[in-house]
Amino acid sequence: MENTTIFTKEGYDACYAEYRELVDVKRREASEKIKVAREYGDLSENAEYDAAKEEQAMIEARIKELEAKLSNYEIIDESKITSDVVSIGSYVKVLDKEFNEEDVYQIVGSTEADININRISNNSPMAMALLGKKKGETVRVVTPQATFEVTIMAISKDKIN
Repeated sequence: MENTTIFTKEGYDACYAEYRELVDVKRREASEKIKVAREYGDLSENAEYDAAKEEQAMIEARIKELEAKLSNYEIIDESKITSDVVSIGSYVKVLDKEFNEEDVYQIVGSTEADININRISNNSPMAMALLGKKKGETVRVVTPQATFEVTIMAISKDKIN
């Protein structure tokens, strides 16, 4: 699965929608801004032209980035997620043994990872320690900053509160 972008269904839909918006709308808008700015005359001192060209370059770079993700992807098959074993797409409730604190994480592909909403990349130290494990198991998580243990309290394909 090297170089494969892993998506939830919602993540794929959002990525594809952004791609279509950029290609169908934003690209055309940027071209129109460049055209209008050219009409102002001398391009060497035309701030509007420079800004429009910069915006166009950013749009094209983002389109390229999204095309790369959408050219080789896998959507997580939610029907294969079980409450028996941690897999990509699983919600996992863990107990931090040292601090006696519970947290719930969803394991997703790196594109959708967002620690602010407890969505962790399948390539993160926490996810790599949890993947393939079962409820009740205690796993050792090794990060560049620390090593700690968590116990798996629950596994689900649906959000855990």
